[in-house]
Amino acid sequence: MAIRLEDKKQIVSEVNEAATSALSAVLADYRGVSVADLTSLRKSARENGVFLRVVRNTLLKRAVASTDYECLNPVLSGPTILAFSMEDPGAAARVLKDFAKGNDKFEIKALSIGGKLLGADQLDALASLPTYDQAVSMLMSVMLAPVTKLARTFNEVPTKVTRAVAAVRDQKQAA
Repeated sequence: MAIRLEDKKQIVSEVNEAATSALSAVLADYRGVSVADLTSLRKSARENGVFLRVVRNTLLKRAVASTDYECLNPVLSGPTILAFSMEDPGAAARVLKDFAKGNDKFEIKALSIGGKLLGADQLDALASLPTYDQAVSMLMSVMLAPVTKLARTFNEVPTKVTRAVAAVRDQKQAA
């Protein structure tokens, strides 16, 4: 189906706007995936703050020109679905990885983060990145550990004194 020039310009501007504010991108080949499965993928993407779009490769090349995702151009061939992570870097990778587990025909082509093109084998590394909330909680637990250990150490001194006094008392009572 032919797309009018105005529609093409709108698609390019939407994808370009998403690319300028995205934290990471994942490309996949969706050949052989049913429409119902793609609908569930879109729903999952919306819930996780992922910009998901099927775009013609020529329009995608124009949209990512002069952005960090220009490195994706060599991989653009065949039917391509594009996912941009908008809130945390691993969101798109997690959504597409979970979807690919249930669909054998869905194939991850490549991913990009920080202007670098990565192979599909790096998907697990990107998907395992913690979310913002998880990273903050990990940082807080690391910061809290020394304080907790110090408090336990300070608390141990009076406990040892009490045990020693109790042991002396028990020894005198026994004698």
